[in-house]
Amino acid sequence: MKIEGKILKGTFLERPNRFLGKVEVSGEKHLCYIPNPGRMLELLQLGVEVYLKEESLSGRKTEYDLVFVKQSSLVSIDSRVPNRLTEEAIRLSLLPEFRGYDLVRAEHTYGDSRLDFLLARGDRQMLLEVKSCTLVKGGRALFPDAPTQRGQRHLRTLIAALEQGFEAAVLFVVQRADGESFSSNDETDPEFGAALREAASRGVKIYAYSCQVTLEEIGLLNRILIIL
Repeated sequence: MKIEGKILKGTFLERPNRFLGKVEVSGEKHLCYIPNPGRMLELLQLGVEVYLKEESLSGRKTEYDLVFVKQSSLVSIDSRVPNRLTEEAIRLSLLPEFRGYDLVRAEHTYGDSRLDFLLARGDRQMLLEVKSCTLVKGGRALFPDAPTQRGQRHLRTLIAALEQGFEAAVLFVVQRADGESFSSNDETDPEFGAALREAASRGVKIYAYSCQVTLEEIGLLNRILIIL
């Protein structure tokens, strides 16, 4: 996926609220939009190098989106990116796990959840939920980085869909290249971890992919080991 628009280098200063950050660009302080509700405490630290995308839509209160954080590798923090990557990969048959499936609908409502994709292959239908992961410790990607009742609800919905004849899957997109395996972050949200293990035991397919991230483009890199 190509990164469109002008990208500027900055320094992170603080995060007044979930979606608002304060950065320094070329010696001047600016407010920016943070397109990710996660905590990202290990990423958004005072003085860290960040990259911002210039935005000029009318009605915006900020002129930048904070989209990358520099650690040992570049990390994409935009939680909108994984869905775009996944949709592109499915349409181009780049993911073996979903090859042969047609993308019927994005943002599909089933039960009490809005899931990311409804796929179909012949008379078989699959519900696919995509999750953005930015936290990596010692080579292991961890999700979530904050408690998520919404995430638990999505897993319950996928289990219920299986019982009604659907196929069901969760894809964790690790928005950095240094994730070598994936696990639920039980220390932060043990209930999500329990729900994920139950979903896997009931037949929900669990996948995770790392990403190659540059300032010019982002792409799915490797399917990584799931450790539940």
